[in-house]
Amino acid sequence: MQVSTKVTQREATAASGAAVTILAFSGDISSTSKDAILAAYHGLGGGASPLLLDFTAVDYINSSGIAIIIQMLLEAHKAGSRSIGIFGLSAHFKKVFTMVGIGKYASIYDDEKSALA
Repeated sequence: MQVSTKVTQREATAASGAAVTILAFSGDISSTSKDAILAAYHGLGGGASPLLLDFTAVDYINSSGIAIIIQMLLEAHKAGSRSIGIFGLSAHFKKVFTMVGIGKYASIYDDEKSALA
């Protein structure tokens, strides 16, 4: 049974002292996640603060879910206004994200601490 996607937003401070926005995902990420994920991203506005995507509480991502993440990253890349980092991926999804080229649009970190460093 699929668990619906939830997205929460919080703020953190990078080691440099810069403000960082974190979108934390939980549940499963699939085609039904599109509205929640894109609404959360678009709700951030066009600011220039760095953005981190937290996948720590995500158990499952299918190919449709990966496509939604790529869509969001491409929108951010085209806007050119903010850097994006990803953390909290399982070893499997870290490998998948690398294989599909997500590293061209976002840095991938092991955990929140290293992402904020």
